[in-house]
Amino acid sequence: MRSLVAGLALLLLGACVGSAPSSSPSDPPASSPTQEQPATMGFTNPVHDRDFPDPAVIEVDGVYYAYATNSQLGNLPTLRSTDLVTWEPVGDAMPALAPWVTGGRTWAPEVAVHAPDRYVLYYTALSTAGQRQCVGRAVATSPEGPFVDDSAEPMICQLDEGGSIDASPFTDIDGARYLLWKNDGNAIGVDTWIYAQPLTPDGLALTGEAVRLVKQDQAWEGNLVEAPFLWLRDGTYYLFYSANDYGSDAYAVGYAVCDGPLGPCTKPTSSPVLASTDDAAGPGHCVLIEKDGRTWMVHHAWPPDAIGSAVPGRTMWLTELTWEGDRPVLDGPRASVPVSP
Repeated sequence: MRSLVAGLALLLLGACVGSAPSSSPSDPPASSPTQEQPATMGFTNPVHDRDFPDPAVIEVDGVYYAYATNSQLGNLPTLRSTDLVTWEPVGDAMPALAPWVTGGRTWAPEVAVHAPDRYVLYYTALSTAGQRQCVGRAVATSPEGPFVDDSAEPMICQLDEGGSIDASPFTDIDGARYLLWKNDGNAIGVDTWIYAQPLTPDGLALTGEAVRLVKQDQAWEGNLVEAPFLWLRDGTYYLFYSANDYGSDAYAVGYAVCDGPLGPCTKPTSSPVLASTDDAAGPGHCVLIEKDGRTWMVHHAWPPDAIGSAVPGRTMWLTELTWEGDRPVLDGPRASVPVSP
C-alpha cells in the first residue's frame, strides 16, 4: 500500500497538473521503485530516479503506463502510475523477443492503443541478419503485456541508410494511422531523416510511400535528428524531435510545423525548445500527454554531474508545455515544479 505521504502527493499533483534512442544504449544499474514524492505544493523531478531512457507514456482508464529502452528490468521495462508522479514497476512487458532479433539492444518503445484489449508496440532492436538496428512491432491484449512479435523479419530496416530506429505512431483526427521513425544515418556517417508513412488500420504494416519530413540542418542539432513525436493542436501538426549527441549536455528537443502527418514540415526557429538547465542535462526523447487540461512533456535527462554515467543514467522527467499563440513553450527541465496560481 502507498503511504499517507504518497497519497497526499497524488492529491496535490491532481491539483497541480493538468493531467536514441540514440545510436547506443546505456548500461543501466539495478532498478528499484521510485522514491515517494514529498507532500509539498507541487512535485519533484525526476519522477523516476532510476535509468529509464527513451520514455513513452500512454493512459488507459485513468492509469498511466511508461515504457523504456531495455535495462536490467528486461527487454521492455514498464512502470505504472495514477498521477504521472508516483510510479511503481510492472516488470518486463516483452519477455520474449522476435525471431529476427538479437537481444540486448531493444530501444525506444512506443505503444498505440487500438482497443481496450489491443495494444500495438513499435520498438527498435538489433537485426540478426542485417546487424543494424531495425524497427519491429508487437501486439498485446493488455498494456502490461506480454507483447508478442512473431515476425520473421523487421517491419522497417533501411540497411543502406544505417538502419531504422525510434518509431512513433500517430493517429489522425479521422482515425488514419501513421508511423514516424528515423534512419540511423549517424551510425554510418550519412544524413538522418525523420520519415513518415501510413499504416494499415491494424497498425501491423506500412502502406503507401514513405516521405522525408526533416533532417539535421541547424547548428544546435549536430549530426542527427531522432525520436519524433507528432502532436495535433487546433488543426496544426507539431513534430517534436530530439537532436545532437544523447550522451552530452547538447542533446535537446526542437520542433517543426507540418501541414499534415506526411508533411511538408518547416522549422520555425533555429534553437531548441527544451535544453539543458542547472537541474538536468541533455533532455530529450519526448512524448506529450494531457491530464486535467494541462499538457506535459515526458522525457529523459541526465543529472548534470553524471552525464553519460550508468548510475543513475537517464531518468524520467515531466516538463509542462504551454502555448504563446501557436508557439510551444517549455519551462524546464526543473527539479521543483510548483503549483500554478
